[in-house]
Amino acid sequence: MTINEDMLPVMEEFYSLQGEGYHTGEAAYFVRVGGCDVGCYFCDVKEAWDAALHNPTNVYDIVERASQVPSKAVIVTGGEPMLYNMNKLCSLLKEKGIRTFLETSGSSPLSGVWDWICLSPKENLPALSEFYQVAGELKMIVCHENDFERAEYHASKVNAKCRLYLQPEWSERKRLTPYIVDYIKRNPKWKISQQTHKYIDIR
Repeated sequence: MTINEDMLPVMEEFYSLQGEGYHTGEAAYFVRVGGCDVGCYFCDVKEAWDAALHNPTNVYDIVERASQVPSKAVIVTGGEPMLYNMNKLCSLLKEKGIRTFLETSGSSPLSGVWDWICLSPKENLPALSEFYQVAGELKMIVCHENDFERAEYHASKVNAKCRLYLQPEWSERKRLTPYIVDYIKRNPKWKISQQTHKYIDIR
């Protein structure tokens, strides 16, 4: 499979509401690309990991479909979107007056022009320093009670305007949420993020 900036291995596209982080509740067109080299054990879209399973899709077609929905916002997620060159996709979306939002672990070099970047660093592969300077939000997934120290490490590296979120890993949410609530009460620079799309049963 040959992938360049005109083609992306897209797993799925859909119109829905953002369920997590700063833009929770906002309508957006989602583009989920296949391929990920991070491999988090708690990932809820493991079927996105193998890029070869997902057909190369022309970015012009993606933009055409995205431009048909009422919301002028596109969220590119994965998988890991930064495994691919996003310059063409972002340029075409901008020409249509569509805002661009990125969800990334930050483990591969930045490409594209983004109105908002959600950085969610993982343990398996470190985030590159360039992402800390441009992230609009830092979303740390809390899997264990001792993950707060790791969250603070990453928070110390982001820019001053970056919003800070702690999100419980879904399968452990009932056990971990009280710890997160207590931590935020003691450290109010953080906010809690919940996967609200799962609670209301939407994509």
